[in-house]
Amino acid sequence: MPHRYIKKILSAQVYDVAIESPVDPAPLLSKRFDNNILLKREDLQPVFSFKLRGAYNKMMHLSDAERAKGVIAASAGNHAQGLALAALKLGVKATIIMPKTTPQIKVDAVRRRGAKVVLHGDTYDEASIHAQKLVNEKDLVYIHPYDDPDIIAGQGTIGMEIIRQVTGPLDAVFVPVGGGGLLAGVAAYIKYVRPDIKVIGVEPEDAACLKAAMDAGRRVKLAQVGLFADGVAVGQIGKETFRVIRKTVDDVITISTDEMCAAIKDIFDDTRSIAEPAGALALAGLKKYIESSGARGQTLLAIDSGANTNFDRLRYISERTEVGEKREAIISVTIPERPGSFKKFCGLLGRRSITEFNYRYGNSRDAQIFVGVQISPDGNDRAELVQGLEQKGYPVLDLTDNEMAKLHIRHMVGGHAPDDIKEELLYRFQFPERPGALLNFLTQLGQQWNISMFHYRNHGAAYGRVLLGLQASKGDRKAVETFLGQVQYPFTEETDNPAYVSFLSGRTTS
Repeated sequence: MPHRYIKKILSAQVYDVAIESPVDPAPLLSKRFDNNILLKREDLQPVFSFKLRGAYNKMMHLSDAERAKGVIAASAGNHAQGLALAALKLGVKATIIMPKTTPQIKVDAVRRRGAKVVLHGDTYDEASIHAQKLVNEKDLVYIHPYDDPDIIAGQGTIGMEIIRQVTGPLDAVFVPVGGGGLLAGVAAYIKYVRPDIKVIGVEPEDAACLKAAMDAGRRVKLAQVGLFADGVAVGQIGKETFRVIRKTVDDVITISTDEMCAAIKDIFDDTRSIAEPAGALALAGLKKYIESSGARGQTLLAIDSGANTNFDRLRYISERTEVGEKREAIISVTIPERPGSFKKFCGLLGRRSITEFNYRYGNSRDAQIFVGVQISPDGNDRAELVQGLEQKGYPVLDLTDNEMAKLHIRHMVGGHAPDDIKEELLYRFQFPERPGALLNFLTQLGQQWNISMFHYRNHGAAYGRVLLGLQASKGDRKAVETFLGQVQYPFTEETDNPAYVSFLSGRTTS
């Protein structure tokens, strides 16, 4: 029974390597959602993840003979770092099998701590199979990342700390789920000591092995697992973890990639720290719980489980955040192909800011534009935006939930100019980024030349950047640039840029 874990958690040996991580308030989130929102900061551990708790506790329970053999584990990164640190402290040789998809920051961190790293397969499950093979070949001791009572007890010390640290009311605790070690340990402790507190697991929609098991009443192996949240990319919940979870956990919530990205930004705004996708998973679930339950005035805690993400992933995360926060709608709109259409369209958006604008001249009748528009996360602003444009006679296609549009199409809108664009001048602009800046730019641009290409994306920088094509000849260049000088935004002509000539212009490169 789960209560047998209480003694194991109370006696777990973790604090030789782990800290008692703080519970920090999230004031911005709390005010926004009218609840007292707290973050358990496991991202502040020496390996930037909770995983060293279970790894060290398991190592401390090995015999001298087992330690002498050396240990091996399969891990997407965080368990690997925890085990590597534990092995280094105890003088034990460690081999870690990691999926080839593991972020480089995690691979490098494991190697720095003296462990041998073997990259194998694309998922945790493939790495695990290879690790089991090496256990038999080299007579090593396998340290499971989650499905082991000593691992579960080590992670359960987080639940013990939460109960000790949050002395006032606590309505619900949200815990990320991969294989289930953290959720099982935390739920076992909290439900024994404070059964009134809800414990809710949170997992990605594309790696929802716990929800599948809960729905089926038994463990289910997923055919495919998404890799965005690599720290929880597990195809089947653990056997022992599921035994504990099904008796202690109140609910499980699944989260989209966009919702995870939004939660990463939320954590940054409140703590100035950057969570990895799995690290922000619990907060994303907390937000979804508030939305679905209408909770107000409650104390809700999310475990920020880790901060091991590659820096170059932040560009993708930033790109998806506004949609995840329901603050951006992505739409395709058909407008008339004539001077002044852009400006008129922008005027119809009212106080909403344009976050993205992609367009390439297609024919002399209609212009198909790809637009990102800032919307209010409350109410039906997105639906009202689409309905309002349709009532004005603009055909609209809502692409906000279209994964292909967000991943690929937004970057591919364009192509070479058609035959009826005989001549074109290309300019690159920058202007101070503030509300209404794009409309102001278009207003000053006027209607003297037809816009044949337009690309704009607000990336949160101080200056917005626009790539503009005008139907004008090189003989018009002086008049165009005299006019553009009056707009008073810095610009650079790019008509002869080889990238433009190769991919966007109607000219040949020969």
